Amino acid sequence: MFSDERPHTKAGASITSAPDAAHEAARFTEIVRGLAERERLHDLLCRHVGRDVARRALEYDALPERNGLAGGEVVEAAVLFIDLVGSTTLAATRPPNEVATVLNEFFRVVVTAVEGHHGFVNKFEGDAALAIFGAPRPVADPAGLALATARSLRHTLGALHSIDFGIGVSFGEVFAGNIGAEERYEYTVIGDPVNEAARLTGVAKTCETRTSASGHAVDAAAEVESRHWTTRRSITLRGRTEPTVLAEPVEHK
Repeated sequence: MFSDERPHTKAGASITSAPDAAHEAARFTEIVRGLAERERLHDLLCRHVGRDVARRALEYDALPERNGLAGGEVVEAAVLFIDLVGSTTLAATRPPNEVATVLNEFFRVVVTAVEGHHGFVNKFEGDAALAIFGAPRPVADPAGLALATARSLRHTLGALHSIDFGIGVSFGEVFAGNIGAEERYEYTVIGDPVNEAARLTGVAKTCETRTSASGHAVDAAAEVESRHWTTRRSITLRGRTEPTVLAEPVEHK
C-alpha cells in the first residue's frame, strides 16, 4: 500500500505558502513605511504652522460635515509683536546668507521664549514676529504670560549686542481663525490689539527698555506679573483714534 506522505494538519488549520508569507511581509513593510511617512508629514506640518494649529486643522478635516474654511471665534487674547531695528541697513551691507543667519538666531530666541510661556508664534514677517497668548489654545492669564515673555526677551536679546529691537504687547478681543480662500488659507488673529501691538513696537524702539505695553494689558494681568510694570503716559498711536496708556517694565531690587 502507498502511504500518504503529505503533512497532516489539524482540522481548520491553514498552511501559508512561501509566496504568501513574502506577500504579507511586503505588505507589513509598506504599512510601516506609510505610517512613518505620515508621522514625518505631521511633524513637518507642525513645524510650519505650530502643533495646536496643525491639530485644529486635522480635526476639522476629519469632520464629515465640514464646509469651506474652518470657522474662527472671538476670544480675549494677548498679542506680542517684536521687530528688529536696522534690518534694512543689515540687508544692504551684509551678504544674504549672513542676514538669514542673524534672523534665524533672532527668531530662535523668540520662539523659545514664547513657547516657554505657553504662547504661539503665529507668523514671521520679514524681520518681525507676531505671537499670541490665548489662541488657538486657551491659557490662564494670557496678558501676564505675554508681558512675562516680553521681559524675558528684553533681557535675552539685550545681551546680544549685535542686534537692536522693539517689543510691543497689547490685550483685548480678537478674531482667531482661518483667513484666506478654501484652496489656500492660514490661521491668524485679527483685531485692534494686533494693530496696537505693532504700533507699540515703534514706541518701544525709542525707550531705554526697548519694551512697551498697553496699560490695558497690564491691568488685565495677574498681580504676580503686573507688579513688574509701570504706566508712563498716554499717546494716540498712528492709525488709532483712542489714546493708549503706555507701560514699561521696571526692575525690582
